[in-house]
Amino acid sequence: MISAEMLCPPPEVAPARPSRLDPYLSEVLARIRAADATNIGYQRATDIDYTPLTPFFGHMLNNPGDPRVDPLYPLHTMDVERRVLAWFARLFRAERGWSGYLATGSTEGTLHSLRLARAKLIDPIVYYSSAAHYSVPKAARVLGLPAIAVGAEPHGEMDYADLQAKAARNRSRAAVVVATIGTTMTEAIDCVPAIRASLDAAGVARTWIHADAALGGAPAALTGRHDFDLHPGGSDSIVVSGHKWWGTPIPCAVTLAAHRPLADSRLVAYIGNADTTIAGSRAGLAAVLLWHALTEHPLAGQRLRVQKARATAGYARRRLAAKGWACWRNPDAVTVMLRPLPDAVAKQWPLPTEADWSHLICMPGVTTAHIDRLVANLEGAIR
Repeated sequence: MISAEMLCPPPEVAPARPSRLDPYLSEVLARIRAADATNIGYQRATDIDYTPLTPFFGHMLNNPGDPRVDPLYPLHTMDVERRVLAWFARLFRAERGWSGYLATGSTEGTLHSLRLARAKLIDPIVYYSSAAHYSVPKAARVLGLPAIAVGAEPHGEMDYADLQAKAARNRSRAAVVVATIGTTMTEAIDCVPAIRASLDAAGVARTWIHADAALGGAPAALTGRHDFDLHPGGSDSIVVSGHKWWGTPIPCAVTLAAHRPLADSRLVAYIGNADTTIAGSRAGLAAVLLWHALTEHPLAGQRLRVQKARATAGYARRRLAAKGWACWRNPDAVTVMLRPLPDAVAKQWPLPTEADWSHLICMPGVTTAHIDRLVANLEGAIR
Protein backbone atom coordinates (compact mmCIF):
# COMPACT_ATOMS: atom_id res chain seq x y z
CA MET A 1 0.00 0.00 0.00
CA ILE A 2 1.29 3.43 -1.00
CA SER A 3 1.01 6.02 1.73
CA ALA A 4 0.41 9.72 1.26
CA GLU A 5 3.83 10.37 2.67
CA MET A 6 5.41 8.28 -0.08
CA LEU A 7 3.62 10.37 -2.74
CA CYS A 8 4.85 13.67 -1.31
CA PRO A 9 7.93 15.18 -2.93
CA PRO A 10 10.96 15.54 -0.67
CA PRO A 11 11.18 18.89 1.12
CA GLU A 12 13.23 21.55 -0.54
CA VAL A 13 16.65 22.09 0.95
CA ALA A 14 17.44 25.67 1.81
CA PRO A 15 20.46 27.03 -0.04
CA ALA A 16 23.62 26.78 2.01
CA ARG A 17 24.75 29.98 3.67
CA PRO A 18 28.36 31.06 3.20
CA SER A 19 30.36 29.22 5.83
CA ARG A 20 31.87 31.23 8.65
CA LEU A 21 33.87 30.37 11.70
CA ASP A 22 31.98 30.27 14.97
CA PRO A 23 33.14 33.09 17.31
CA TYR A 24 34.23 30.59 19.94
CA LEU A 25 36.30 28.66 17.38
CA SER A 26 37.82 31.96 16.24
CA GLU A 27 39.03 32.42 19.80
CA VAL A 28 40.42 28.89 19.86
CA LEU A 29 42.24 29.50 16.58
CA ALA A 30 43.76 32.71 17.91
CA ARG A 31 44.99 30.86 21.01
CA ILE A 32 46.54 28.10 18.89
CA ARG A 33 48.29 30.56 16.59
CA ALA A 34 49.74 32.45 19.56
CA ALA A 35 50.99 29.27 21.21
CA ASP A 36 52.48 27.95 17.97
CA ALA A 37 55.06 30.73 17.84
CA THR A 38 56.98 29.36 20.86
CA ASN A 39 56.04 25.67 20.73
CA ILE A 40 59.47 24.07 20.45
CA GLY A 41 59.08 21.51 23.22
CA TYR A 42 56.96 18.96 21.36
CA GLN A 43 57.56 16.95 18.23
CA ARG A 44 55.86 18.36 15.17
CA ALA A 45 57.34 19.69 11.96
CA THR A 46 56.00 22.98 10.58
CA ASP A 47 57.83 23.28 7.26
CA ILE A 48 55.27 21.58 4.99
CA ASP A 49 52.29 23.49 3.56
CA TYR A 50 49.12 21.38 3.55
CA THR A 51 46.73 24.08 2.33
CA PRO A 52 46.72 22.76 -1.29
CA LEU A 53 44.84 19.74 0.05
CA THR A 54 41.81 21.68 1.32
CA PRO A 55 39.55 20.40 -1.55
CA PHE A 56 39.81 16.94 0.04
CA PHE A 57 38.21 18.29 3.24
CA GLY A 58 34.85 18.40 1.47
CA HIS A 59 34.66 14.60 1.31
CA MET A 60 34.31 11.96 4.03
CA LEU A 61 37.33 9.82 3.16
CA ASN A 62 37.16 6.44 4.87
CA ASN A 63 39.59 3.55 4.46
CA PRO A 64 37.93 0.58 6.18
CA GLY A 65 39.86 -2.65 6.54
CA ASP A 66 43.01 -4.02 4.93
CA PRO A 67 44.62 -1.50 2.57
CA ARG A 68 45.62 -4.21 0.10
CA VAL A 69 42.03 -4.45 -1.18
CA ASP A 70 39.78 -1.56 -2.20
CA PRO A 71 36.58 -1.50 -0.10
CA LEU A 72 33.02 -1.26 -1.38
CA TYR A 73 32.81 2.27 0.00
CA PRO A 74 33.78 4.43 -3.00
CA LEU A 75 35.15 7.53 -1.20
CA HIS A 76 38.37 5.86 -0.12
CA THR A 77 42.09 6.50 -0.64
CA MET A 78 43.35 2.91 -0.36
CA ASP A 79 45.39 3.40 -3.53
CA VAL A 80 47.16 6.38 -1.96
CA GLU A 81 47.64 4.45 1.29
CA ARG A 82 49.35 1.62 -0.61
CA ARG A 83 51.77 4.10 -2.12
CA VAL A 84 52.57 5.57 1.29
CA LEU A 85 53.12 2.11 2.79
CA ALA A 86 55.37 1.08 -0.10
CA TRP A 87 57.48 4.23 0.39
CA PHE A 88 58.05 3.39 4.03
CA ALA A 89 58.60 -0.29 3.30
CA ARG A 90 61.47 0.73 1.00
CA LEU A 91 62.83 3.17 3.59
CA PHE A 92 62.84 0.45 6.25
CA ARG A 93 64.13 -2.25 3.85
CA ALA A 94 61.19 -4.61 4.20
CA GLU A 95 61.42 -7.69 2.01
CA ARG A 96 58.56 -9.37 0.15
CA GLY A 97 55.64 -10.42 2.30
CA TRP A 98 55.50 -7.34 4.54
CA SER A 99 52.17 -5.97 5.77
CA GLY A 100 50.91 -2.78 7.33
CA TYR A 101 48.42 0.06 7.37
CA LEU A 102 47.99 3.70 8.38
CA ALA A 103 46.99 3.92 12.03
CA THR A 104 45.65 6.76 14.14
CA GLY A 105 49.04 7.15 15.80
CA SER A 106 52.04 5.24 17.07
CA THR A 107 50.15 4.06 20.14
CA GLU A 108 47.79 2.11 17.88
CA GLY A 109 50.74 0.92 15.79
CA THR A 110 52.45 -0.51 18.87
CA LEU A 111 49.20 -2.12 20.04
CA HIS A 112 48.76 -3.71 16.60
CA SER A 113 52.35 -4.99 16.56
CA LEU A 114 52.08 -6.51 20.04
CA ARG A 115 48.85 -8.16 18.94
CA LEU A 116 50.69 -9.73 15.98
CA ALA A 117 53.47 -10.87 18.31
CA ARG A 118 50.95 -12.46 20.68
CA ALA A 119 49.29 -14.32 17.80
CA LYS A 120 52.64 -15.76 16.72
CA LEU A 121 54.25 -16.46 20.10
CA ILE A 122 51.10 -17.30 22.12
CA ASP A 123 52.55 -16.66 25.63
CA PRO A 124 55.06 -13.79 25.44
CA ILE A 125 56.34 -11.40 28.07
CA VAL A 126 56.77 -7.80 26.95
CA TYR A 127 60.03 -6.05 27.90
CA TYR A 128 60.45 -2.30 27.53
CA SER A 129 62.88 0.25 28.90
CA SER A 130 61.96 2.71 31.64
CA ALA A 131 62.53 5.45 29.04
CA ALA A 132 59.99 3.96 26.62
CA HIS A 133 56.77 5.77 25.75
CA TYR A 134 54.00 5.40 28.31
CA SER A 135 51.79 3.75 25.67
CA VAL A 136 53.90 0.58 25.69
CA PRO A 137 52.82 -0.79 29.10
CA LYS A 138 49.31 0.44 28.30
CA ALA A 139 49.24 -1.67 25.13
CA ALA A 140 50.45 -4.68 27.10
CA ARG A 141 47.65 -4.19 29.63
CA VAL A 142 45.03 -3.92 26.89
CA LEU A 143 46.23 -7.22 25.39
CA GLY A 144 46.51 -8.96 28.75
CA LEU A 145 50.25 -9.48 28.34
CA PRO A 146 52.66 -9.46 31.29
CA ALA A 147 55.16 -6.61 30.97
CA ILE A 148 58.52 -6.03 32.65
CA ALA A 149 60.30 -2.67 32.72
CA VAL A 150 64.03 -2.74 32.00
CA GLY A 151 66.45 -0.11 33.23
CA ALA A 152 67.74 2.72 31.08
CA GLU A 153 71.10 4.45 30.98
CA PRO A 154 71.29 8.12 32.05
CA HIS A 155 71.17 9.27 28.42
CA GLY A 156 68.01 7.19 27.80
CA GLU A 157 69.23 4.05 26.03
CA MET A 158 68.13 0.63 27.27
CA ASP A 159 70.31 -1.20 29.81
CA TYR A 160 71.04 -4.41 27.88
CA ALA A 161 72.62 -6.18 30.86
CA ASP A 162 69.41 -5.63 32.82
CA LEU A 163 67.38 -6.94 29.87
CA GLN A 164 69.53 -10.08 29.74
CA ALA A 165 69.17 -10.69 33.49
CA LYS A 166 65.39 -10.25 33.49
CA ALA A 167 64.85 -12.29 30.33
CA ALA A 168 67.03 -15.10 31.72
CA ARG A 169 64.65 -15.49 34.66
CA ASN A 170 61.87 -16.22 32.16
CA ARG A 171 63.83 -18.02 29.45
CA SER A 172 61.07 -20.59 28.93
CA ARG A 173 58.68 -17.83 27.86
CA ALA A 174 58.76 -15.99 24.55
CA ALA A 175 60.04 -12.41 24.68
CA VAL A 176 58.63 -9.36 22.94
CA VAL A 177 61.03 -6.44 23.32
CA VAL A 178 60.02 -2.90 22.40
CA ALA A 179 63.07 -1.02 21.14
CA THR A 180 62.58 2.73 21.34
CA ILE A 181 64.05 4.52 18.33
CA GLY A 182 64.08 8.02 19.75
CA THR A 183 62.90 8.19 23.35
CA THR A 184 60.37 10.83 24.29
CA MET A 185 62.66 12.94 26.48
CA THR A 186 66.24 12.44 25.26
CA GLU A 187 65.79 10.93 21.76
CA ALA A 188 68.03 7.99 22.68
CA ILE A 189 68.00 5.03 20.29
CA ASP A 190 67.92 1.44 21.55
CA CYS A 191 70.27 -0.89 19.66
CA VAL A 192 68.37 -3.82 18.15
CA PRO A 193 71.49 -5.99 17.59
CA ALA A 194 72.37 -5.51 21.29
CA ILE A 195 68.83 -6.52 22.23
CA ARG A 196 69.06 -9.68 20.14
CA ALA A 197 72.46 -10.50 21.67
CA SER A 198 71.01 -10.06 25.16
CA LEU A 199 68.12 -12.41 24.42
CA ASP A 200 70.48 -14.99 22.93
CA ALA A 201 72.70 -14.79 26.01
CA ALA A 202 69.63 -15.17 28.22
CA GLY A 203 68.68 -18.38 26.40
CA VAL A 204 65.36 -17.08 25.06
CA ALA A 205 64.50 -18.98 21.88
CA ARG A 206 61.24 -17.34 20.74
CA THR A 207 61.46 -13.59 20.20
CA TRP A 208 59.82 -10.59 18.56
CA ILE A 209 61.34 -7.12 18.46
CA HIS A 210 59.10 -4.16 17.84
CA ALA A 211 60.70 -0.81 16.94
CA ASP A 212 58.76 2.11 18.36
CA ALA A 213 60.29 4.54 15.89
CA ALA A 214 57.61 7.21 16.26
CA LEU A 215 60.12 10.06 16.54
CA GLY A 216 63.56 8.88 15.50
CA GLY A 217 62.90 6.23 12.88
CA ALA A 218 62.46 8.46 9.85
CA PRO A 219 65.49 10.76 10.34
CA ALA A 220 67.72 7.82 11.30
CA ALA A 221 66.77 5.72 8.27
CA LEU A 222 66.94 8.70 5.90
CA THR A 223 70.55 9.30 6.94
CA GLY A 224 71.71 5.71 6.76
CA ARG A 225 71.07 4.02 10.10
CA HIS A 226 69.37 0.67 9.45
CA ASP A 227 70.10 -1.63 12.40
CA PHE A 228 66.50 -1.30 13.66
CA ASP A 229 64.60 -1.68 10.39
CA LEU A 230 62.71 -4.65 8.91
CA HIS A 231 65.68 -6.17 7.10
CA PRO A 232 66.55 -9.72 8.34
CA GLY A 233 68.32 -9.40 11.69
CA GLY A 234 66.52 -6.18 12.52
CA SER A 235 63.04 -5.65 13.93
CA ASP A 236 59.95 -7.75 13.29
CA SER A 237 57.64 -4.72 13.29
CA ILE A 238 57.96 -0.96 13.30
CA VAL A 239 55.81 2.13 13.71
CA VAL A 240 56.63 5.72 12.77
CA SER A 241 54.46 8.81 13.29
CA GLY A 242 53.31 11.03 10.46
CA HIS A 243 52.38 14.02 12.58
CA LYS A 244 55.83 14.30 14.14
CA TRP A 245 58.48 14.37 11.41
CA TRP A 246 56.04 15.51 8.69
CA GLY A 247 53.68 17.60 10.81
CA THR A 248 50.43 16.27 9.31
CA PRO A 249 47.43 18.26 10.59
CA ILE A 250 45.88 15.08 12.00
CA PRO A 251 47.70 12.44 14.08
CA CYS A 252 48.59 9.34 12.08
CA ALA A 253 51.26 6.66 11.88
CA VAL A 254 52.62 4.01 9.57
CA THR A 255 52.73 0.54 11.13
CA LEU A 256 54.58 -2.23 9.29
CA ALA A 257 55.43 -5.86 10.01
CA ALA A 258 57.98 -8.04 8.24
CA HIS A 259 55.30 -10.60 7.31
CA ARG A 260 51.60 -10.98 6.63
CA PRO A 261 49.21 -10.70 9.58
CA LEU A 262 48.24 -13.94 11.29
CA ALA A 263 44.84 -12.90 12.63
CA ASP A 264 41.58 -11.24 11.58
CA SER A 265 41.98 -12.04 7.89
CA ARG A 266 38.40 -13.19 7.25
CA LEU A 267 36.35 -11.40 4.61
CA VAL A 268 33.87 -8.86 5.94
CA ALA A 269 31.01 -8.69 3.44
CA TYR A 270 29.84 -5.23 4.54
CA ILE A 271 33.12 -3.54 3.58
CA GLY A 272 34.15 -5.96 0.84
CA ASN A 273 37.55 -6.93 2.26
CA ALA A 274 39.22 -8.26 5.40
CA ASP A 275 39.91 -6.07 8.41
CA THR A 276 43.45 -6.65 9.65
CA THR A 277 43.50 -3.32 11.51
CA ILE A 278 42.71 -2.17 15.05
CA ALA A 279 40.54 0.82 14.18
CA GLY A 280 38.41 -0.57 11.35
CA SER A 281 37.31 2.73 9.79
CA ARG A 282 40.41 4.84 9.25
CA ALA A 283 40.99 8.39 8.08
CA GLY A 284 41.50 8.34 4.33
CA LEU A 285 42.72 11.92 4.64
CA ALA A 286 45.83 10.66 6.46
CA ALA A 287 47.03 8.87 3.33
CA VAL A 288 46.56 12.03 1.25
CA LEU A 289 48.41 14.16 3.78
CA LEU A 290 51.35 11.78 4.04
CA TRP A 291 51.67 11.29 0.29
CA HIS A 292 51.75 15.07 -0.11
CA ALA A 293 54.45 15.31 2.56
CA LEU A 294 56.57 12.58 1.00
CA THR A 295 56.36 14.02 -2.51
CA GLU A 296 56.78 17.66 -1.45
CA HIS A 297 60.52 16.91 -1.29
CA PRO A 298 62.54 14.32 -3.21
CA LEU A 299 64.52 11.86 -1.13
CA ALA A 300 67.51 14.20 -1.15
CA GLY A 301 65.23 16.95 0.12
CA GLN A 302 63.98 14.72 2.92
CA ARG A 303 67.59 14.11 3.98
CA LEU A 304 68.28 17.85 3.85
CA ARG A 305 65.41 18.40 6.29
CA VAL A 306 67.15 16.04 8.72
CA GLN A 307 70.49 17.77 8.30
CA LYS A 308 69.00 21.23 8.88
CA ALA A 309 67.13 20.09 11.99
CA ARG A 310 70.27 18.54 13.47
CA ALA A 311 72.28 21.65 12.66
CA THR A 312 69.71 23.81 14.46
CA ALA A 313 69.91 21.50 17.48
CA GLY A 314 73.69 21.88 17.52
CA TYR A 315 73.28 25.65 17.34
CA ALA A 316 70.82 25.58 20.25
CA ARG A 317 73.19 23.56 22.44
CA ARG A 318 76.08 25.94 21.70
CA ARG A 319 74.00 29.07 22.38
CA LEU A 320 72.71 27.73 25.68
CA ALA A 321 76.16 26.54 26.76
CA ALA A 322 77.64 29.93 25.91
CA LYS A 323 75.19 31.52 28.35
CA GLY A 324 76.26 29.07 31.05
CA TRP A 325 72.94 27.15 30.96
CA ALA A 326 73.50 23.41 31.54
CA CYS A 327 72.56 21.41 28.45
CA TRP A 328 73.47 18.30 26.45
CA ARG A 329 72.40 16.35 23.39
CA ASN A 330 72.57 12.73 22.24
CA PRO A 331 74.51 12.10 19.01
CA ASP A 332 72.54 13.16 15.91
CA ALA A 333 69.51 14.10 18.02
CA VAL A 334 67.28 17.07 17.24
CA THR A 335 66.44 17.12 20.96
CA VAL A 336 68.47 19.32 23.33
CA MET A 337 68.29 18.65 27.06
CA LEU A 338 68.53 21.68 29.34
CA ARG A 339 67.91 22.61 32.93
CA PRO A 340 64.35 23.89 33.52
CA LEU A 341 63.75 27.48 32.50
CA PRO A 342 62.96 30.22 35.03
CA ASP A 343 59.23 30.51 35.65
CA ALA A 344 58.89 33.77 33.73
CA VAL A 345 60.50 32.24 30.63
CA ALA A 346 58.74 28.89 30.98
CA LYS A 347 55.35 30.59 30.71
CA GLN A 348 56.27 31.80 27.25
CA TRP A 349 58.27 28.72 26.22
CA PRO A 350 56.48 25.66 27.68
CA LEU A 351 58.99 22.79 27.65
CA PRO A 352 58.35 19.26 28.99
CA THR A 353 60.27 18.56 32.19
CA GLU A 354 61.22 15.24 33.76
CA ALA A 355 63.71 14.45 36.53
CA ASP A 356 65.12 18.00 36.68
CA TRP A 357 65.67 18.23 32.94
CA SER A 358 63.63 19.93 30.23
CA HIS A 359 64.04 19.59 26.51
CA LEU A 360 63.53 21.54 23.33
CA ILE A 361 63.17 19.86 19.94
CA CYS A 362 64.46 21.36 16.72
CA MET A 363 61.97 19.75 14.36
CA PRO A 364 61.90 20.91 10.71
CA GLY A 365 60.52 24.43 10.78
CA VAL A 366 62.28 25.41 14.00
CA THR A 367 64.97 27.91 13.08
CA THR A 368 67.93 29.63 14.69
CA ALA A 369 65.62 32.65 15.10
CA HIS A 370 63.51 30.62 17.54
CA ILE A 371 66.64 29.72 19.50
CA ASP A 372 67.87 33.30 19.53
CA ARG A 373 64.54 34.51 20.93
CA LEU A 374 64.56 31.84 23.64
CA VAL A 375 68.13 32.65 24.64
CA ALA A 376 67.36 36.38 24.70
CA ASN A 377 64.39 35.75 27.00
CA LEU A 378 66.53 33.52 29.20
CA GLU A 379 69.31 36.10 29.35
CA GLY A 380 66.85 38.79 30.40
CA ALA A 381 65.49 36.58 33.20
CA ILE A 382 68.84 35.64 34.73
CA ARG A 383 70.50 39.07 34.75
